[in-house]
This record gives sequence, C-alpha cells and structure tokens, in this order.
Amino acid sequence: MSQRLHITKTPKCYVGGAFIRSESARVTALHDASGTFFANIPQCTRKDLRNAVEAAAKAGPGWAKRSAFNRGQILYRLAEMMEARADELTEAIALGSASKAAASREVAAGIERVVHYAGWTDKYEQILGSVNPVASAHFNFTVTEPMGIIGVIAPDDSPLLALISLILPAITSGNCVVALASNTQPYPSILLGEMMATCDLPGGVVNLLTGLRSEMIPTFATHEHLRALSGAVNAADRKTLKLGAAESVKRVHLLKSEEPIDWFADKRQGVEEIRALIEFKTTWHPVGA
Repeated sequence: MSQRLHITKTPKCYVGGAFIRSESARVTALHDASGTFFANIPQCTRKDLRNAVEAAAKAGPGWAKRSAFNRGQILYRLAEMMEARADELTEAIALGSASKAAASREVAAGIERVVHYAGWTDKYEQILGSVNPVASAHFNFTVTEPMGIIGVIAPDDSPLLALISLILPAITSGNCVVALASNTQPYPSILLGEMMATCDLPGGVVNLLTGLRSEMIPTFATHEHLRALSGAVNAADRKTLKLGAAESVKRVHLLKSEEPIDWFADKRQGVEEIRALIEFKTTWHPVGA
C-alpha cells in the first residue's frame, strides 16, 4: 500500500454562520515556528467586512431579544466546545512560537473567560440599571440596551485570549460583532469560528475575519452600521479609527497595543467591559397613571 498523502486543512473565515473564503481569493501563507508551511489563511477585504456587517445586521434583532438565561446557556456551550478541543487550540497558539505551557495557559484562561461572561448575562442589568429618585410625581428608571453591531480589532499578542476578551463583553448584552483577528497569529480565530458554529450561537452574531489591517481599518472606522469600535491598536490605527468614528458618530473603546497588555488580568473582564458597549435608556412614568 502506498504512503497516504497528507491532507492540508483549508482555513476559512466564519461569517454569517457559514465558512467563507475571501471574495478576493487572496491568501497569506502561514508557517509554524520552524518555518514549515502550515496553511493558507484567507486575506479578507473591505467587501468581506461589509458582507459581515450585513450578516450581523440580520442576526442582531433576534439575538437582542433572546433571554439573558438563553444567552448564558449558549456562551457556556461555547466553553464546552473549547474544552473539548483544548489541545487543538493549544497547538494553534503554539504555531506562533509560544511554548506549549504558555499556549495551554492561554487556552485555559480563554475557556474560563467564556464561563465568566456566561455568568454575567443575567446579572449586569441589575448592576448597571437603576431606579432613580426624582423631585416629581414620576417613576423614573434606567435600563440597558445593546448598541447594535460592534467592530472588534484584536492585537497580535495573546491571539485567542485577547480576541475572546474583546468579543464576549459585546455579545453578552445582545450586541453582534464583526471582528478582525490577529494579523500575525490568525489561526486560533479560525478554530474559534468552528467552535462557535457548533455551540448554538445564531449565525451572524459573531463574524470572524482575517486580513491586513491596512486594508480593513479604514472601513472599520467609517462604516456607519458599526455603532462602536473595541480593540487594541497602535497609535496610527487609533488615529484613523477615532477620526472615522467622529465622522460616522460611533463610540470607541480602544487600548494601546504598543504598551504591554495583560490579557490574563481581572481588569480585562467584568461588568465595566460590558458597560463600555451598551446604551442606557431612561423612562419617566407618571405615578398613578
């Protein structure tokens, strides 16, 4: 019997609940730490980004109407999928020259972060919403609402944990996400998309793209259907995003990627991260009406 030919995986981006190649058909060769070819990663374009925003817009109303309990169930299911494929995720991170121990630690932290936000889905409203005392015969209360579609730009370091830490605060409260993965270590995002496809997360809630920042960031900045931008970017990209956000009136929640960011830290998770990507609605109601 002749030796079996190794079948090389064809990575695809996760958009609208489906796995796509870039509409440009361009790819970037990904090599492991030893320089050996591993796979071709899709090089997405502005057209792919616009398509992802359309998919998120279709999924948004349904996801926002889901009960908090159900969103928590789905996020917990994602943690289960990641746990089942933890070794594969570890190998994916180790492709970028990280040690197996460091990669395993990042995967474990990523799974724990998903469980963390699964627990917040039915709790953040009680903390961030309020009943407000007013000097009139009115019942006044403030509730939270999702913003809509959030653009996420992940840094190159901690390619899995950083991406998860940026996506989860947005979708916990009912937003949808269009995310650009690490430029130098995109493969963990490919695997994450495969797990999202099997965790009952509705298609279009999270859309994961790979590609060049120089091509994608200007469109992230100016696309009017993106209501907020969250991520870790360098000074030049922050300027582009803030100028575009000012023109298209969107919120920015950006970290400085040129400074060390500890994605394992407690401050990179929690209710304050959720607060940054929601809106507040205050209602006045006459007492006795």
